[in-house]
This record gives sequence, C-alpha cells and structure tokens, in this order.
Amino acid sequence: MTVVVVTGGTRGIGQGLVRAFLAEGAQVAYCGRSIPDSSVIGDALGIVADVTDRADVRKLWDASVDKYGKVDIWINNAGLSNSRKPLWRLDPAEIDAVVDVNLRGTLQASAVVLDAMLAQGHGALWNMEGLGSNGQIVAGLMPYGATKRGLTYATLAMAKELAGTPVKVGLLSPGMVVTDLLTRDYEPAELEKAKKIFNILADRVETVTPWLARKVLAGTRNGGRVAWLTNRKAAYRFATAAFTKRDLFGNS
Repeated sequence: MTVVVVTGGTRGIGQGLVRAFLAEGAQVAYCGRSIPDSSVIGDALGIVADVTDRADVRKLWDASVDKYGKVDIWINNAGLSNSRKPLWRLDPAEIDAVVDVNLRGTLQASAVVLDAMLAQGHGALWNMEGLGSNGQIVAGLMPYGATKRGLTYATLAMAKELAGTPVKVGLLSPGMVVTDLLTRDYEPAELEKAKKIFNILADRVETVTPWLARKVLAGTRNGGRVAWLTNRKAAYRFATAAFTKRDLFGNS
C-alpha cells in the first residue's frame, strides 16, 4: 500500500487530503501543532509536530516508518496566512510566523524528508502552492504571497538538485478553496463583493482534495505541477458565470 504523509492535516485542505488518501486506500500519517479529538481521522496516524523544527519532522518521518514501514509520498501542506493588512500595519510577530511556517518550515522539512527518501531509495515530495506562486499580487497579503512565490522557486530548484536520483519533487496547486483562510478579515460589505468572484472561481475542500489525491497517487515527472484551477478552467467559468449559478457559502 502507498504510504502518504500530510503536514498540517488537522484542518482545511490538509484534512481533506488525509480523508481523500484514506478513501483511495492509502495508509496515511499527518501532523499538526496539536491533534484535538475533533481532528482524529479514521485510521490515519496523527502526530504532534512543528514543521519548523527538524527534530519534529524527523519524529513524524520515524513514526510513519515505524507504523507503515516506509514513506512513499510526503506533502508539505502546513501553512499560515497573514491578516489582510498593508505590510506596515502587520505585527512583526505575524510576519515572522508566516515566513517561518510557509518558507523556512517547508525548506527545513524538505531537507529532512529528501535526505530520508534518498536513503530509502525512493519517494516523492510535494509542496503546496498558493496565492502568489504564479506572480499574482494581492494587496494586503504580501507576506503570504511572497512565501508562496519563493516556495515555487525552491521546489523547482530542488528538482534540479534531485536530477538523476530516484526521488522526485512536485508542486501541488489547489486553486481557490473555501476555507477560513480565504474569507478572513473582510468587512461584511467587502466579503459580499468578494463572494461573487469566489462563487465563480473557488471550490469546496471536498470537491478539490479527492481529485488532487488521485493525481498525486498517479505521480508526475520530477519538477512537475498538478493544478486544479488552470487558466483554461478559470476562463471557462467566467465565460459561463451568467448561466451557471454557484453558491459555495449556502446549502447548494
């Protein structure tokens, strides 16, 4: 059976991926800075771990190998967004936290995981893209977007460093997904305006993550990307928005 590890698996896209991989028959481990009872997912192995701490990442790897015998796929999903404010209005600690988890944490975790995968002779590491990965700039989300832009570069650089080895890295792009990170910090009137775009381009976790899980299990070339919301799909949705009514924030 394929063994998958998902960091940041206690909520949002991460939790959706854990459930989706389990549904596909994989053996799954996941981590969070805490594992509340509400985050216990099926037969998955939940481990308390901080991805910015190499010792914690190694603990997650070792626990997964102890239980399942190997790790085939590792997904660096853990991430933070910042409050929707201009840079100069953000608390310094918030800027540090976003950079720490999204970029430094992913680099530190990747270093541990790639070394372990090379030692075991196989493996695939996936890094999660987000707003900013493709160069899109949104005012108020600068620290988050900068980390995701940097992470895309880092992943492609990892692919070059891994050339000729049995280990691959890839980019996972979930597109616009309805989570608390998407809707936080909007004023009520602004949120209602934003929802018009979200209802065209966004999707629910339970829609996106099963597709992503199947694509990850199918594999990709070293340095490849799996993207849910392609430019063609986005253009089609805008073109048909007047005829296709979607309500991602109601019951439909």
